[in-house]
Amino acid sequence: MTSSPRDRAKRPRTALAGPYGHPFHPILVTIPIGAWTASLVFDLIAIFVDDPTPYVVGARVLIVVGLVGAVLAAVWGFLDYLQLERGTRAQKTGFVHMLLNLGATVLFAVNLIVRFLVGDDDELSVAGLILTVIALAALSMSGWLGGKLAYTYGVRVADDPRQAQGFQQSR
Repeated sequence: MTSSPRDRAKRPRTALAGPYGHPFHPILVTIPIGAWTASLVFDLIAIFVDDPTPYVVGARVLIVVGLVGAVLAAVWGFLDYLQLERGTRAQKTGFVHMLLNLGATVLFAVNLIVRFLVGDDDELSVAGLILTVIALAALSMSGWLGGKLAYTYGVRVADDPRQAQGFQQSR
């Protein structure tokens, strides 16, 4: 029995990608998104407080946490990407999604290097702040495409008659 490209995109290639209907990639992306967004919040707080040191250091730590999380999310996202048939809209969307994520990750790696080269825990890195804003913009566009993959194209979303149970009246 042959399955369609859509059916294959819903199934994990390997158990490492997460079971059917429960992919690991979407939960892993919360790590870099949360850490990098919090790093921006720390940078903004550092502008307005008398002693920015804890916020400047905290932003650096959050960027590192985000980088580790991004590597994990990328590995599991690539496992899902491998299920997409070449030449399809889903595959092309997945490719752009992947490029934007890789770009954001590289920007945050450069951001971290810039912050360490400045080396002053007492002052906010303006270049770092600008890199954060640019990288988060790329990450936002990528997230929109990730939503399109899941909610429009149904990539790694279960297609199961049991879903109707969730919409029946409870007794």
